[in-house]
Amino acid sequence: MPAKLSARNRLKGKITSIKKGGVVAGIQMKLDGSGDTITSVITLDAVDDLNLKVGDQVYAIIKSTEVMISKE
Repeated sequence: MPAKLSARNRLKGKITSIKKGGVVAGIQMKLDGSGDTITSVITLDAVDDLNLKVGDQVYAIIKSTEVMISKE
């Protein structure tokens, strides 16, 4: 689980696709349990900082209209 956060909507899953653009990347993840897929758009810097790769186990953390990605 990621560091303590006030957000309560945390969805655990595995990255299935990373599509990099000029400034941002679309991260697709398959959710544990349901098998549903969600997509988050994050900066390329965030992809690099988190060293995200296809197959990584991550959390989508949903707060208001934002979806953030966290990696253990």
